[in-house]
Amino acid sequence: MKNQLKAGIILSYIVNGISIIIEIVYMPIMIRLLGQSEYGLYTLVSGVVSYLSLFSLGFTGSYLRFFSRFNQKKDREGLASLNGMFFLIFLILAFVALICGLTLSFFPKQIFGSKLSGVELSEARVLMIILVINIAISLISSIFDSIVSAYEQFIFQRIVSLLAVIINPFVCLPLLLMGYGNIMIVVVSLGITIGKLCMNLWFCVRKLKIPISFHNFRISLVKEMAFFSFFLLLNMIIDQINWNVDKLILSHTNGIKEVAIYGVASQINKLFITFSVTISSVFSPRINRIAADYDADYQQQYTVLMAKIGRIQWLILGLLSMGFIIFGKIFIVNIYAGNGYEKAYTVSLYLVIPALISLIQNIGIEIQRALNMHQFRSIIYIVMAVFNVFISIPLAERFGAVGTAMGTAISLIVANGFIMNVFYHKVLKINMIFFWKEIGKTLTGFLIPVIVGALIMRYISFTHLVTYILCIVMFLVIYGLSIYCFSCNEKERDLVLSLIVRKRNEK
Repeated sequence: MKNQLKAGIILSYIVNGISIIIEIVYMPIMIRLLGQSEYGLYTLVSGVVSYLSLFSLGFTGSYLRFFSRFNQKKDREGLASLNGMFFLIFLILAFVALICGLTLSFFPKQIFGSKLSGVELSEARVLMIILVINIAISLISSIFDSIVSAYEQFIFQRIVSLLAVIINPFVCLPLLLMGYGNIMIVVVSLGITIGKLCMNLWFCVRKLKIPISFHNFRISLVKEMAFFSFFLLLNMIIDQINWNVDKLILSHTNGIKEVAIYGVASQINKLFITFSVTISSVFSPRINRIAADYDADYQQQYTVLMAKIGRIQWLILGLLSMGFIIFGKIFIVNIYAGNGYEKAYTVSLYLVIPALISLIQNIGIEIQRALNMHQFRSIIYIVMAVFNVFISIPLAERFGAVGTAMGTAISLIVANGFIMNVFYHKVLKINMIFFWKEIGKTLTGFLIPVIVGALIMRYISFTHLVTYILCIVMFLVIYGLSIYCFSCNEKERDLVLSLIVRKRNEK
């Protein structure tokens, strides 16, 4: 399992690395070939249809908890019933999502607003139908993906993700160059989703040989899962509001161009989120095992684990956020999106910087779920999400995409920066003073990169691409050396060295 864990983390970063390369190389081409209107329409419809993922009702996130319970007791019969229940539940949920989505596709004007033209509304309807089918199939696939994760088969899971990341641009780019638009892009995504479902299903049945039974359903267990999953559903609703409702607000208040600008910023923000969850996601089974064992020192175990993972996430996200502050504006306008997207840099900063607090603490979400104490977070976040909508509407009318991002930033700071840290410390008994002291110990290594970054922004104008690349490389080297020497502890230095060369005792 340790090999699976290490390989899972390494493969995750390979996937992320390739994703970044694709973001830098493929996405700018896609945005330019589609044009601002078509790209804005694509990101708007994708964001709206993603609300149908709420039909999972939070059951996906609850699987690990109940799997750990039966697996700990070696109750194969109970595990078989659990798998059968989840499979049938998700078949029903996928069907309901499909029917609801197809019904909504008949009302594009009511959904997307009157700012869109007739042609854009017709195209939006076609996009919506295809994406609805994609969501329905994804719901079915998600249960098998959860099973693979529960068995800690991270290598297979990351390879599937890697294939999906690579195949998408290699298929889409030739089609875009041939003149096909965003409809063909979502058709390709649908094909990839079907492929992932087939691979996950094959692996669960043929390799893992998972037990599955459609008999002896335990009604009490279904009720317990429903109660547990309800609050996960609230979390999903919150995420949808925080990250997608802004696009819908902008489509009604400003039009498709502001949606496109926000869409570019969302892609940048998505990269930060991806890097953060890469490490924490592979620790989910371990967190659930600690909760299942319920040792007397489980709170101390969670404190140490949260600080350990938080430090690593902070050091990685620190590089990304500082690099984006220094080089991001030139990157978005000259490399990534092109002219017309200048405001995306400011929007990105409003989305990314306030989210750093939650991103280095997202392993706490897994801890809450494992302890069945995620209800408070759900309630607080739903209140803040509603608050986000109310303040974002007037801000959008006045400042456009920047205004909606400001609304999201305010809600994130209040909920994540203050309320949740108190909850972790007082209720979950995770020593957040220790956590922030551990984060604080890394700050010495940030001093030199901050000074260098400030000098670059003050005195260097990136008139040539070579100058831009050289400055990025120089900053990467300075940041890496400074963090390694002044921020990393002994274990973190060993981790860095182990990724470069194999230790002699691992032969």
